[in-house]
Amino acid sequence: MTDAMAHRGPDASGTWSCPQGVLGHRRLSIIDLSSAADQPFHSTDGALTIVFNGEVYNYRDLRRRLQALGHAFRTDSDTEVLLAAYREWGADCLHELEGMFAFALHDARDGAFLLARDRMGVKPLYLYRGDGHLVFASELRALLASGLVPRRTDPDALVDHLRYQTVHAPRTLVHGVTMLEAGHAMRVTATDERTWRWYDPVQRMDPGVGRLPLAAVHAGIRERMARAVEKRMVADVPFGAFLSGGIDSSVVVGLMARASTTPVHTFSVVFDEERFSEERYARLVAERSRTEHTPVRLRPADMLHLLPDALAAMDHPSADGPNTYVVSKVTREAGITMVLSGLGGDEVFAGYPVFARSMALWRRRWAAALPRAVRGALGDAVAAVRPSIATAKLAELLRAPSFAVADTYPVSRLSFRDRDLAPLLRRAPLPANAVHGITRAMLPREVAARLPVLSQVSLAELATYLQNVLLRDTDQMSMAHALEVRVPFLDHHLVEYALAVGDALKYPRTPKQLLTEAMGDLLPHEVVHRPKMGFTLPWEVWMRGELRELCARALARLDAHPQFVPGAVPALWERFLRHDPRVNWSRLWSLVVLGDWMERHGMTDGPAA
Repeated sequence: MTDAMAHRGPDASGTWSCPQGVLGHRRLSIIDLSSAADQPFHSTDGALTIVFNGEVYNYRDLRRRLQALGHAFRTDSDTEVLLAAYREWGADCLHELEGMFAFALHDARDGAFLLARDRMGVKPLYLYRGDGHLVFASELRALLASGLVPRRTDPDALVDHLRYQTVHAPRTLVHGVTMLEAGHAMRVTATDERTWRWYDPVQRMDPGVGRLPLAAVHAGIRERMARAVEKRMVADVPFGAFLSGGIDSSVVVGLMARASTTPVHTFSVVFDEERFSEERYARLVAERSRTEHTPVRLRPADMLHLLPDALAAMDHPSADGPNTYVVSKVTREAGITMVLSGLGGDEVFAGYPVFARSMALWRRRWAAALPRAVRGALGDAVAAVRPSIATAKLAELLRAPSFAVADTYPVSRLSFRDRDLAPLLRRAPLPANAVHGITRAMLPREVAARLPVLSQVSLAELATYLQNVLLRDTDQMSMAHALEVRVPFLDHHLVEYALAVGDALKYPRTPKQLLTEAMGDLLPHEVVHRPKMGFTLPWEVWMRGELRELCARALARLDAHPQFVPGAVPALWERFLRHDPRVNWSRLWSLVVLGDWMERHGMTDGPAA
């Protein structure tokens, strides 16, 4: 299992066993590079043993507190601090930790294991229960390598992937394998197992923030953002930042430059295709912050060369993963071991179109009083006159039970609607929509009533798209190159503060206006007022050209899957090749990646459900 994820930790390897189980670890050394900090790590009396993935950013403050309480330390590592925190406070130590982490800790005093995951789900933790044992790891491939996990596709998770281009925790594409959810912990003994949620951002919000004047809110954001960046700059290895030229990464780089006494290393991917390239904006920010900047020019031939490795690095299939793979590869080759990223800024500060769309629907919630059949017929009429992905989604939104965020958000993020899937799949009815379940559980009427609308969308984004697409992609593709990525925008102090800010201040005229105004003169004017461009590759051009053969082969693998109607996937591919406006590249690429992943991991497909 540790060999299967050696790429995550090339610096050291270790295993340890006890009567209750076995722990293994692959180390990427970031803090305290000495072998004394290798894992599995033991307390001095041998009673506690831990394997730990991630970083505790406030470990120095915790170390001082614990020393005052009588704890002695033999290393400078955050791992030893975490172990001492557990000895002092038990499982309540989780509330003291600021960072990204997944860990398993064995306590010989009662034979129990404590497994835990950080608040925002930055670091993954996969689980499998079967034949009287529990297997866990940071990657699916490690579980598969154990020989204890059957390589079978979960049929309901497959539908979830088709709907949203990902599988939402706790499910995974592998039947029987789950994820410990963000902000959750688990205690396991030979006879008992208990899982609980130890962190809920809604419970941590200060309602008083919503009553503050704009100037005070700006000051609060500046202070928390600066602290979040500074905390994540603690490392004993060379580090830098991803710089796309967008607002979020530019904020992070600007704050890093202010906090650093030496030039910050920055990296960005640029393209010859001008409409996809953000080179100009990244260069402006790099010059303003006086960074040591490395633009990585990517051409179709380069991507064609790198794509097989990127697909092979995918622990769980993802349509967006290769973007991060490329920039991580170049960054690591430049001698950088850790980077900061602007990931999370859109989710926390209402940057995506889904925020404006959700607000517009909420303001027109009176229209939900019309019968759903009438609303649906109106939407179908618009889609018939102007067939496109956008009008098809509009028709689906008009069919929502209400225009509350819990009902409209799951539609906004759909890739394939159920009516699109009906001709593709050999099963009916389809399983319940996972995102509907998540948003309705997260935003019951009494909770939604006290939250700003945009904050409701942020919570939905954090729990679905961010955790199950962006963070998973970032982890698997950066760690494929033993590169650690830290995300200041997901500092829980900042997230809790931003969630409490009212809609009128968060989005008065333009997306992320609250963030850009709070940052003052940190950002160049051209970056603040530039048109938004996604950090994406020109897949549509490539899929009809250089990648056409790869796509056809992967889609043929899906066509052979018993859950798909024979011939339906190739027919969709032909429509895409004919430029059918109702079949966009992202839908097809997600199917390509899915088929390739199934083939690479030897998934055996059971009968159609």
